[in-house]
Amino acid sequence: MELSVESGGGGRPPPTPQISLVGLFLACMVAGGVQYGWALQLSLLTPYVQTLGIPHALTSVMWLCGPIAGLIVQPCVGLSSDKCSSPLGRRRPFILSGCIVISISVIIVGFSSDIGYALGDTKEDCKDYTGPRYRAAAAFILGFWLLDFSNNTVQGPARALMADLSGKHGPSAANAIFVSWMAIGNVLGYSSGSTDKWHEWFPALQTRACCEACANLKAAFLVAVIFLGFSTAVTMIFAKETPLNPEVAKQGEGEATGPLAVFKGLKNLPAGMPQVLIVTGLTWLSWFPFILFDTDWMGREIYHGRPDGSPGEIAAFQEGVRQGAFGLLLNSVLLGISSFMIEPMCRKLGARTVWIASQVLVCIAMALVAILGAWSLGDFGGNVQDAAATEKGLKTSALVLFVFLGLPFAVLCSVPFAMTAQLAASKGGGQGLCTGILNISIVTPQMIVAIGAGPWDELFGKGNIPAFALASVFAFASAVAGTIMLPKMSKSSFRSVSMGGGH
Repeated sequence: MELSVESGGGGRPPPTPQISLVGLFLACMVAGGVQYGWALQLSLLTPYVQTLGIPHALTSVMWLCGPIAGLIVQPCVGLSSDKCSSPLGRRRPFILSGCIVISISVIIVGFSSDIGYALGDTKEDCKDYTGPRYRAAAAFILGFWLLDFSNNTVQGPARALMADLSGKHGPSAANAIFVSWMAIGNVLGYSSGSTDKWHEWFPALQTRACCEACANLKAAFLVAVIFLGFSTAVTMIFAKETPLNPEVAKQGEGEATGPLAVFKGLKNLPAGMPQVLIVTGLTWLSWFPFILFDTDWMGREIYHGRPDGSPGEIAAFQEGVRQGAFGLLLNSVLLGISSFMIEPMCRKLGARTVWIASQVLVCIAMALVAILGAWSLGDFGGNVQDAAATEKGLKTSALVLFVFLGLPFAVLCSVPFAMTAQLAASKGGGQGLCTGILNISIVTPQMIVAIGAGPWDELFGKGNIPAFALASVFAFASAVAGTIMLPKMSKSSFRSVSMGGGH
C-alpha cells in the first residue's frame, strides 16, 4: 500500500504560524524537562522506596501505574486537546497544567520521609531507626502515581504540538527534535541520579527523618522542578499556537470524550494506522524487558551480584547497577546524536525500511544480551570461574551493547510517531487522537512484560536471561510483521507533510 501524504485536508484545525527550526527546538524544551524527572525515577525511586518499608516484590506492581496511566490518560487527553478552544491553543493548556501537577508530585515524593515523620511514623532519628515508615510510603506512592499520571498528561500533547508546529520542516524533523530533548533530559537525569554529593552541597535538606540518601533524592528532584519550570516557560513562549475556532469546537460538543470515546475512535483511524499499531505493539514487546531489567541484568548476570546476598555480592550488584546506569547515560548521548540521523535515513531509505532494519538490530542485540549473560554464568563454554577469566571482555561487551542500543531506540522514539503524524495528515486531522491511540499499543506490552516477565524468568530459573531471549523473538516477529504490514509511504512526503493545516 503506497501512501502519498500531502498537506492535510479538511481545514478543521486552525492554521499554525510558520516557525523557524530554532524556534521549533525551543518550543519542544518541555520534553527535556519531563524526561529529566523520568530518568530520576528510573535511577532513584525503586531503591529508595524499599527504605520506607515496601518489599522488593511489590515495587514492580508500583511501576504498573505508568502503563495504566498511559492507557487511560494519554488517549483521553489527546482527544480532548484536539477539540480544545482555549486562548492558549489546543496543546499548551494541557502541557502547563500537567507540568504544574508534575512539580507538586515530585515535591511530595522528595519530602515523603518528612511527611511521614510529621504524621507520626517515628520520632527517632533516621540514623538510628531502620524500621518501616508506612505513612511516608503512602505519601511516596501518592506522589509516584500523581507523577506518572501527570507525565502522561504532558507527553501526548507535547508530541502533538510538535506535529502541529512542524510545518515545512516535516514531522520527522519535529520528532528528531523531540527525541533529542529526551536524550538531553536523560543525560542530565542519569547524571543527577548517579551523584551522591547532593547532601554535601545542600546540607539543609538533611533532617531527622531524611538522611544522606534521602537528601540526595530530595535535592535532585528539587533541581528537576526548577528545570521543568524553566523548560515549561520556554515552551509556552515559543510554541505559538493559533486557538481553535470556538464554532468548530462546538461542532463536537455532543461527542463523548472519555475512554470509551477513544476506543470508539479506533473505527475512524486513517488507512494504514491499524498496521502501525500492531507493529508498534510487537516492537515494544521486544524493548520493555531491556527497559525494565537492564541494570538488574548488569548487576546479576555480568557482575555476579545479588541485592540480598552477602556483603560482597551486594557490593558487586551495586557496582553492576552503577555501570549499567553509566551505560544508559552513554546510550542517551548516542540517542540524541542518532535522532538527527533519522530524517535523512527516512528520506533516503523510507520510514518503513528504517523501522524494520532497526528491529533486526534489536533482535541481534537482545540475543547477544542473553548469550553474554549465559556465558558469564557459565551455562556454556565452562563454569563461572572460567568465565571470570574473560570478565573484563564480558563487562566491556555488555557496556558496548548498552550504548549501541541508543541507535535503534532513536528510531523507536521517532519513526512510529512520524508515521502516525503523516497518516493523520492524510485524513485531515486527529493528530492528538491518533497519538493517544498509538500510546495504547505502547503501554499494553509494558503491562504484559511487567506482569509476565517475573514468572517467565522463574520458570527457567535463569535470572533475566529468558526475558531477553523472548525479547529477541519479539524483535524478529516485529521485523517480519513490519515487512508484511507497514504501509509504504512516499519518501518525499515523509519530509514535506504540512502539519499546520492538517491537525
